[in-house]
Amino acid sequence: MGAKIKKDDLVQVISGKDKGKTGKVLRVLPEGQRVLVEGVNRVTKHVRAGQNESGAVTGGITVVEAPVHVSNVMVVDPETKKPTRVGFREEEVEKNGVKKTVRVRFAKASGKAL
Repeated sequence: MGAKIKKDDLVQVISGKDKGKTGKVLRVLPEGQRVLVEGVNRVTKHVRAGQNESGAVTGGITVVEAPVHVSNVMVVDPETKKPTRVGFREEEVEKNGVKKTVRVRFAKASGKAL
């Protein structure tokens, strides 16, 4: 089975503390069924002080995005700009005069290919 949510997809959070926020998927973590979404689920992280190659002191408190479970996000439909379910269908594509059947993700609400 193919992935319903992929990197660079525009998704909306449907539950949790950031419900209603939208953002781009930065990274997909399939082993934990989680995704990293830009600007969503931001947490404070304490970084140990140290030095980089140029001698500048690093460390302190930083704010980073934490992963969100895939069940808490939905892909945003490119046509209606609302969250939608994702489906798969077979489409015929002609390339260099050769017809080929390709599996395509599509938004169930509008039917547009993703």
